[in-house]
Amino acid sequence: MKTLLLLGALAATGFATFSSNSNPAVPMTTESAAAATGTVYDFTVKSIDGKDVKLSQYKGKKLLIVNTASECGYTPQYKELEELYKKHGDKVVVLGFPANNFGGQEPGTEAQIAAFCEKNYGVTFPLFSKISVKGADTAPLYKFLSDKTKNGAVADAPTWNFCKYLIDETGHVVAFYPSKVKPMSDELVAAILK
Repeated sequence: MKTLLLLGALAATGFATFSSNSNPAVPMTTESAAAATGTVYDFTVKSIDGKDVKLSQYKGKKLLIVNTASECGYTPQYKELEELYKKHGDKVVVLGFPANNFGGQEPGTEAQIAAFCEKNYGVTFPLFSKISVKGADTAPLYKFLSDKTKNGAVADAPTWNFCKYLIDETGHVVAFYPSKVKPMSDELVAAILK
């Protein structure tokens, strides 16, 4: 009982913080930034048309990194991701990484994925080559994004399609948002505009 009272008192005074998937967006602190062993700027990825893209080219803007799929119940989020990119593109760049890790919901080739996104959702934000976001063949970027010992802030790996990582203007991971958090939600937009 004393332990519960002490924890309650600490929480009330702000000396204790708790993180769970029910409140996935835990702000990055100075301590967690110092704990990071790198940034997303350390990575070079392949664009959907096979060209090398250094993520360091996005310095100075926030990034929203999303694992996407064309045949998922969350696929309509492409529309909101594009809306977010157009409305707040001066603050954030949306980066879409197609992945086929969850129920075979991204079976297409890069060309098919690009055509689908453009035709159905008018996607203009950057899309990248299909990767794996979980398991033994996880792409290096996603290994970094889901490993708190490397990124200093987040230990969450995607649990489904359309999970989102928010990256600050210096390339540090700030927060993880599960699939259910919509791109134009007040919670996510507020974090981007902060």
